[in-house]
Amino acid sequence: MEFAIVDIETTGGAPKYGGITEVAVLIHDGESIIREYQTLLNPEQAIPTYITGLTGIDNFMVRHQPTFEAIHEELWELLHDRVFVAHNVSFDYGFLREAFFRVGKELKTPKLCTVRLSRKVYPGMKSYSLGRLCESQKIEIEARHRAMGDAKATAILFDRMIKSDYQIINQSLKKNTGEAFLPPNFPHSKFKEIPTSCGVYYMLDERGKVIYVGKAINIRERFKNHFSGQLLPNLKQKLKTEVFDLKWELTGSEIMALLFEALEIKRLWPKYNSALKLPKRVFGLFHYEDNSGYGRFQVSKISKFFKPIESFFSMEEANTFLKTGIKTYGLCPKLSGLRKVNCAPEEEMSCNGACHYTENPKAYNKRVAEFMGKIKESQKEILIKLEGRNSNETAYCMFESGMLSRFAYLENDQLSDDIPSQLDMVTQVPETYYILRQYIHQIDPEQIQVLETN
Repeated sequence: MEFAIVDIETTGGAPKYGGITEVAVLIHDGESIIREYQTLLNPEQAIPTYITGLTGIDNFMVRHQPTFEAIHEELWELLHDRVFVAHNVSFDYGFLREAFFRVGKELKTPKLCTVRLSRKVYPGMKSYSLGRLCESQKIEIEARHRAMGDAKATAILFDRMIKSDYQIINQSLKKNTGEAFLPPNFPHSKFKEIPTSCGVYYMLDERGKVIYVGKAINIRERFKNHFSGQLLPNLKQKLKTEVFDLKWELTGSEIMALLFEALEIKRLWPKYNSALKLPKRVFGLFHYEDNSGYGRFQVSKISKFFKPIESFFSMEEANTFLKTGIKTYGLCPKLSGLRKVNCAPEEEMSCNGACHYTENPKAYNKRVAEFMGKIKESQKEILIKLEGRNSNETAYCMFESGMLSRFAYLENDQLSDDIPSQLDMVTQVPETYYILRQYIHQIDPEQIQVLETN
């Protein structure tokens, strides 16, 4: 078995968008290094100044160097039939796999990560970065953050580990170990502890600081998807490098997870959560009755002369909200302003014929009133009863002006007549307003108590 020990330098970013500026490969036959390969590459894009500051590689150095396409055949011969080894292997492998894909080749080789191997051989270290590991093992890095310097240090580290316990190679190469997608500094034992229930999760860095907050119906599956899917590759790579630990809070229901996530993001401001910037609400949902007595809806810009029954930041948001109402209450898309022509029964299952005047206006308007009632109800001071985290408790949420103001999980045998007084006050954030508006149609009316009449 031969190993290709690899290190690359890049322009930064994700594999789909970044370029490779340098590559080094050392071939190890299980006993010693038998071949070396190194070259600078023209990434065919500008190298950011902060990358130059880190690696010393600038645009002038690479402008006359070969492109990846020019050297890919030679590199392919070094890699394609050997075990690919790197420190944080997903980074190097991801960039090279994408580069080979662009020239019509699919890199598909076994991989070994020296971060993961070192966690098994040298357990208990605070950091498994290449610099810290080499420092602890007294391995000198000749040129830090240059491909050959880091590759040689990785090769010495790899050589020592396999000679101390070669079995870790066979164990690590076994398929379906369940570890391949995990961040290199995240223990597999911790992954097994992650619940499959609904809740909010917190990704922590090396210092225990929260760097990302998310919500999930299945926390374990969602955590896995952060690193095994193709969604947001740039964020995926950053998290994969920095995540060391995970904490979580179960919520009992998806709406509670959404609400709690919004509160926690605003409380913690994690660096990898995008803050929602709320523009001015400029679109409104208006209601009127036409000459035939049918209740109609229309989305349009808000003016000072007419008051909408609900307001939105964008036409798209308004239409999405209206579509939910149409589906929930069986309304006519044409009478709701979403179609210009009459509905075709086989296409619009929600329409019962109002636009063809085959449904009585009184019957139709009853459902219109239910929709409007829900909207008005959500704007009052209300108490909502939701599923708890276990069978012995219930979650209660209090909303004022549509925003979450208090909530708590209460034991069923400790409920008083004045539930609002038992709830914990929270800082009101606008995001909870939109969560309520999105989900209120799905909540059983018996779970909603209006506390104040406007």
